[in-house]
Amino acid sequence: MDINVKGLRVIITAGGSGIGRVIAEKFSNEGAHVHICDIQENNLIECQSVLPDVGTTLCDVSDPQQVSILFQEAKKSLNGLDVLINGAGIAGPTAGVQNIEPDEWDLSMRIGINSQFYCARLAVPLLIESGGGSIINFSSSAGLMGYPFRSPYATAKWAVIGFTKTLAMELGQYQIRVNAMCPGSVEGERMDRVIEAEAKAKGMSEEEVRKTLVQGTSLKTFVSAEDIADMSIYLCSKAGSRITGQSVSVDGYTETLR
Repeated sequence: MDINVKGLRVIITAGGSGIGRVIAEKFSNEGAHVHICDIQENNLIECQSVLPDVGTTLCDVSDPQQVSILFQEAKKSLNGLDVLINGAGIAGPTAGVQNIEPDEWDLSMRIGINSQFYCARLAVPLLIESGGGSIINFSSSAGLMGYPFRSPYATAKWAVIGFTKTLAMELGQYQIRVNAMCPGSVEGERMDRVIEAEAKAKGMSEEEVRKTLVQGTSLKTFVSAEDIADMSIYLCSKAGSRITGQSVSVDGYTETLR
């Protein structure tokens, strides 16, 4: 099985921390040329201290002008593009729909789906110029089944699925593969914050929420950022060269998000 990604030129949004950081480390350690962006400058500084060969851009991906600067800088540092990983996203509010403010909804859409459009529209010409490549758009298990009290998040993630499938149909003629990554509950600080917010919204203890999420999977476990990074490598390698338009779940099989 050929899962070699050496030499691939890769842009990863939200690559300075969390899942994006682990993906950046995985690709870089496997010999890819990587450029990341992040909204937190300290994340970029810390990442470069560990991965000095990785290019960085401070960028709010919900702003199309900042995304344009990201691609200008990435094009210079990478001299082309083979892979775009749209990893940016936010948890959004945890509340019943009647208690969600319009600005909270709008922010979830801007970061969760609009940013992927802003990046894809600039990435596609570069990928065509390269003779093909791969786009991975981050969705979620919530984008496959919904998520009570997290309607902005789930709605954005469902939109990612539609965007992904449509792009796969549009771009196949250029040998550009487009897939949606659908993680389940991923261990880490972000999931800890989600559990804390959900516990408050539902009047449950954090341990009860965590137990419910674990019991809602077939394997009775959360997944790791490394699991997501490994699947990303596979999808972008020759081994994944016939996979496109798919919603790829790495979730221990999430049966319910309630």
